[in-house]
Amino acid sequence: MSDSKPAGRTVLASTIAKPYIDEIEHGVRELTFTPTVVGLLANDDPAAKMYATWTGKTCEAHGFRYQLRTCDKNDLEAALVTANHDPDVHGIMVYFPVFGDNQDQYLQQLISPQKDVEGLNFLYYHNLYHNVRFLDPPHNEQKSILPCTPLAMVKILEYLGVYNKILPYGNRLFGKKVLIVNRSEIVGRPLAALLANDGATVYSADVNDIQQFTRGDDLSHTRHKVVELDPEEYSVATVAPRCDVIITGVPSENYKFPTDLVSYGTTVINFSSAKNFDDDIKLRAGLYVPSIGKVTIAMLLRNLLRLIDNQAIRDRKADKT
Repeated sequence: MSDSKPAGRTVLASTIAKPYIDEIEHGVRELTFTPTVVGLLANDDPAAKMYATWTGKTCEAHGFRYQLRTCDKNDLEAALVTANHDPDVHGIMVYFPVFGDNQDQYLQQLISPQKDVEGLNFLYYHNLYHNVRFLDPPHNEQKSILPCTPLAMVKILEYLGVYNKILPYGNRLFGKKVLIVNRSEIVGRPLAALLANDGATVYSADVNDIQQFTRGDDLSHTRHKVVELDPEEYSVATVAPRCDVIITGVPSENYKFPTDLVSYGTTVINFSSAKNFDDDIKLRAGLYVPSIGKVTIAMLLRNLLRLIDNQAIRDRKADKT
């Protein structure tokens, strides 16, 4: 009798994204206009140009209009302001990095919250961290959007059955341990907060240390808790084998997560454009998602429809007054 373990299942992002794409296409058909997304490109990065082209094709394929506007990086601020004030533009995205410093953060916050399809505005991050689901309490008619990559990860984990639908909202990851190898302000940190707010114990690893994120005491509003862990006791090597889910987002072709740290049956997801796992991960992981781009773009378009819905609610209220 062989002692070998059965290979896990590789799940493609296109499969996970399909029901959301169907939902989005239905939503576009219900509108009386064609939503327009503007992508602003102010760098010469071939990867950014490729992403812009792919985003445009995806938008057009699902009923949206896409405009790529290129400019010098020193003209990007003016281009952003123009797009913010253009009533024919419904969603805006910028292909970062541009300056590669704090100026990028300023430009990120310059995008109007009413048109920020990626959900990068401080307002949306604040709501994510503090588990605030609506923009207009106590009426709770306008749903807050979530940054599209962390949101895509949640939808992937739901699809894979990691979320326990029997449990109440805010507790559906109870008992789950998750390792995230990335603590960027764009994806890694907000993702850790999002999963902790849903009940998971999350280990957030970067090049310096490991932090532990857990849910706050109040299921509805209290911000998650963060604890700095003792590096002599906690490391990727000691934490990974105990985790139900391992998520990586290291933007380097030279980085490979050690396969031998992955326990058999673990759910493994890579959101980096680089390949963070060797092919033998398929012999360890129960479920393996090698990339998430198509789910992320689905969440971006879903965010756009939500922004349009929120604007319609505001317009109706304005008409009544």
